[in-house]
Amino acid sequence: MKYQIGKPKRIIVVRFEDRDDVLNGLASIARKEDIRAGVFCLVGGMREGSIVVGPEKDEIPPKPVWKGLGESHEVVGLGTIFWEGEEPKIHFHGAFGKKDMVKVGCLREKSETFLVLEAVIIEIEGVDAVREFDPVSGLTLLKL
Repeated sequence: MKYQIGKPKRIIVVRFEDRDDVLNGLASIARKEDIRAGVFCLVGGMREGSIVVGPEKDEIPPKPVWKGLGESHEVVGLGTIFWEGEEPKIHFHGAFGKKDMVKVGCLREKSETFLVLEAVIIEIEGVDAVREFDPVSGLTLLKL
């Protein structure tokens, strides 16, 4: 285990509107505001989304299992912002619910708001963590 200690800096409140791209929007804010390290929470609705719900088997490198939302879902979850090279990388895990069905997973690729989605971003000061490609896992992982 490795860790660093930081403290809260700026807090940014975001309102995504119908059909906004959530992942690209968060990356855009991180770029514009130069947020190098942060944590965020999301609450609201998503119209479209592609989520990874785990690996097919417990092996490395993992082969992801993909699920699509395909229609409006309620969403709540938590994510992080750290940079890989010159680009911010967004990592978000959430619960996505519709009627009596709930999916939990890592949101990737498609991420379209339904009606409204709120985000609260807390920038972290004093942490120099980055994301780097790990050839063993085939994933971009946090490096401290």
